[in-house]
Amino acid sequence: MEPEIIQWDSDQARAAARLRELLDRHGRPVRRRRGVYLHGRPGRGKTMLMNRFFAEVASERKRRYHFHQFFAGLHAAAHTSGSIDAAVDALLGDALLVCFDEFHVHDIGDAMLIARLLDALFARRIALVVTSNYPPGELLPNPLFHHRFVPTIERILASMDVVAVDGAIDYRSLDFRGSRTGFAAGRYLVDPAARKTLSTVATGVWKRDVAQRVDESPVEISIGPRRLRAIAVAGGALVIDFAELCGVPTSAADYVALAQRFPHWEIRDVPPLREVPPAWSMRFVNLVDVLYDTDCELVVVASSVLDELVRDVREVPDISRLASRLCELSQSSTEIAR
Repeated sequence: MEPEIIQWDSDQARAAARLRELLDRHGRPVRRRRGVYLHGRPGRGKTMLMNRFFAEVASERKRRYHFHQFFAGLHAAAHTSGSIDAAVDALLGDALLVCFDEFHVHDIGDAMLIARLLDALFARRIALVVTSNYPPGELLPNPLFHHRFVPTIERILASMDVVAVDGAIDYRSLDFRGSRTGFAAGRYLVDPAARKTLSTVATGVWKRDVAQRVDESPVEISIGPRRLRAIAVAGGALVIDFAELCGVPTSAADYVALAQRFPHWEIRDVPPLREVPPAWSMRFVNLVDVLYDTDCELVVVASSVLDELVRDVREVPDISRLASRLCELSQSSTEIAR
């Protein structure tokens, strides 16, 4: 989504004005100012607003994270230090402004850690900005556990202004012409036969010198204490089957580590997600979130078109965000060359 080629809607304009109130006349973060919680459906411009605001802040004492990325670092730092406060200090340093993109809470274990994190941030009077697909009251929606997160929701409402960014248009679904780089340079390819052949050689999705160097010889890659079997690895490119990547216990932190190693990805044999266990689909959501935020080029080779991929998927939060992000990939129904 490019702010230079769209006209901001009323929700976006209102959110941008509220974000500017976090800064003084010199563009520096103001202490003890209420934070801003932007929420709305996927593709409505929340991340664009945050990124534009963050770039204009005239201070080095600012931090911006995708929430998956930050939470992985928080887990590691808390394990090392044994303290949430020490972990927050290690990650944020002297920051006066912290921005979290794609804030969400689905797991009760994560919820308790997030509650302690927010308590630490609010106590420091840090200016906090978050984007989310969920208004505060819908965080941790599982009715078995929601009541345990209500006190944290109340602290969010007491410390942050909640601003809806939920216009009618999903901007990711629009085809903005021009050069594409990173994630948006990828492709979504439909191959009903799901043949195990290198689509990138045929489509030219990756740079020619990278594609030519990829030798489809199975190779093992390490991911934490586990090892995954990839179809091919070369020149920063990872080619791997969906089941190998999402059908085994892997976390967002694992995907963050892999994204730092491989800027080009091809994920093959992706079935309609209603046909696999919800845990597999949730891992795919997390993976695409990470690749999107780290701007890795992604090729998806699926057995069905995108609408069919996500149709009738139950028990998987954020499936609409997955669909919105995959809309940014060039869509092709094609027979992949042998």
